[in-house]
Amino acid sequence: MSTVHLLVSPDAGRGRAAAAAAVAISALRAQGADPIDITGPDAIASSEAAQRVVADGATRLVVVGGDGLIHLALQAVAQTGVVLGVIPVGTGNDFAAALSLPEDPAEAARLALAEPTPLDAIRVGDRWVASVAMAGFSADVNERANKMAFPRGPSRYTMATLRELPGLRHRRVALTVDGRSDEFDAALIAVGNTALFGGGMQISPDADPTDGLLDVTVVADIGRIELLRFFRLVFDGRHLEHPKVHTMRGAEVGIEGDDLELWGDGEPVLPAPLTLTAVQGALSLAR
Repeated sequence: MSTVHLLVSPDAGRGRAAAAAAVAISALRAQGADPIDITGPDAIASSEAAQRVVADGATRLVVVGGDGLIHLALQAVAQTGVVLGVIPVGTGNDFAAALSLPEDPAEAARLALAEPTPLDAIRVGDRWVASVAMAGFSADVNERANKMAFPRGPSRYTMATLRELPGLRHRRVALTVDGRSDEFDAALIAVGNTALFGGGMQISPDADPTDGLLDVTVVADIGRIELLRFFRLVFDGRHLEHPKVHTMRGAEVGIEGDDLELWGDGEPVLPAPLTLTAVQGALSLAR
């Protein structure tokens, strides 16, 4: 019987994670796995537990939660060869949705024991991002959404956007993508390894987590009402045709700017200046 280590988010899905974990554990055992729950009482303890079991030789870590828990687990498993399984029970589930991972806990648990696929991840200093790194307005929205108890699901990002809109700021940002530099008065910046952020918005619709490249999207010189209309286009990728959207692609992205903090997978990462690098095959994902 193979041992599988399990991390469960206490907050994901506003309590749905515990029920999903029970279903997942039964499904894992039915496949001959021995699931061991290493979840700590808080995020720091869970992170330490994940780091510890990886150091002790764990071969597979399964997370029951959303993008935040995936982010936490990635810090432990990146570039180790430890296989990550995902049972998505989060607010947005953007990483899972971008990779078409199943939402049903039993089906996701069965897939969590599948052979792994190597995927890229974004390295930022000593931190890792699985899906999309963001700064500016999108990061402000994410910070507000994380503090909201209502509404549940992706609509929370819509509500957070409306509440943040009056405080929209443009930040002077210098971007360097594979040696080419540009400056923008940016409302938001997104650097995508996968396509989705903010509860299903296709901010980087062409992002491919196997190509060794990052898809950069900058929205510059845009007003509040125009930005609100802009977000309606992001759900199907039509925003790329907007005249105030600038896109770039490269293996390494440098970001400099005042009062600019990078968020990744819905979690705070580091303040600028910083460098983001696509690392091929850094993540082994069961899918």
